[in-house]
Amino acid sequence: MSATSHDRIQRLRRLEALLPRAVTAPADCPDSARLLEVLNAAYGEASEGARRRALQRDLAELLREGRIETVNAGGRPLRYRRTGDEVEDDPLLWHYTLQQVRDLIREAVPSRRLDRLWQRLLNEFDGPLIDERRLRIVPDTLRLQPVELYPEVLQAVVLAVAQPCALKLLYSKSTGARSEVVIHPQALLQRGPIAYLFALKEDEPAPVRLYALHRMIRAEALTTQPARTAEGFDLDRAIAEGKVDFGQGRLIELELRVRGYLVPLLSVCPLSADQQLEDEPESSAFTLRVSAQVPSTGQLLRWLLGAGDNLEVIAPAELRHVMTAQSDKVAALYRSPEQADVADYR
Repeated sequence: MSATSHDRIQRLRRLEALLPRAVTAPADCPDSARLLEVLNAAYGEASEGARRRALQRDLAELLREGRIETVNAGGRPLRYRRTGDEVEDDPLLWHYTLQQVRDLIREAVPSRRLDRLWQRLLNEFDGPLIDERRLRIVPDTLRLQPVELYPEVLQAVVLAVAQPCALKLLYSKSTGARSEVVIHPQALLQRGPIAYLFALKEDEPAPVRLYALHRMIRAEALTTQPARTAEGFDLDRAIAEGKVDFGQGRLIELELRVRGYLVPLLSVCPLSADQQLEDEPESSAFTLRVSAQVPSTGQLLRWLLGAGDNLEVIAPAELRHVMTAQSDKVAALYRSPEQADVADYR
């Protein structure tokens, strides 16, 4: 090996170990941008351009020695994989794998992105490092069954978004009325069990409308008709503005009294970065008083209502009024002349 630096030798071994086996399909092989994202810390504190050039030199070294190969010669971007599996028998492989895990943890913990860490542990490594028999991500809310979609419709939608090109639909409205329409896809979004398509309708310059995929009866990607781009459309901004009820909403000063399962939950998973907790008086029916600045959204209201009698909204007054009205409506549904003894159901 022409490289004499001990640090570079170790870096080359990490880089080679990261690449997938020789039999891996080209589409599943990483490009240099993905490799740099994973091995970022291995290239020190230099500028992004300097780290990228160092990675390219390392890849060129491994290519010259025949230890790796490009799988899409002449393509852009180039993708890489190993030429053999000998590296798997190397005793240093586990050391490099552990270093990768440390890099991922340093990235995930400060941003509290554990969900991303788990997914990368499942998919980042040639193995994976931890498989689904030993790692499972379980939602903390009731998971509804996904809507049923026509496979041909989903295929046409994905093609139209990826190309991008216009999409011809037979669409069923919530009223049951059906109509044919040509739309121009902008972005896909999954909200819980339902997928939506942001798109412009026919020749309209605005607004960007939302189409539910499960209401699409028939779809055809018009590959010869490029999709028009909506001026100023940004997916993150559309979400933040609450287009699909994931919005940031108006910030409010929320004050709660909580008990039961919410006490340990909010102690370790705060509602916001500025959350404050205070003990309630011994005479109180609740355990903690919680203060936090949070966005007022439909998601927040559903979460508050879902807590039942483990939570009381103290402020703001308008939200407390909404909670009172909603609770009264729910209670009214269960009132009847033949009320059963509720103790029998506890």
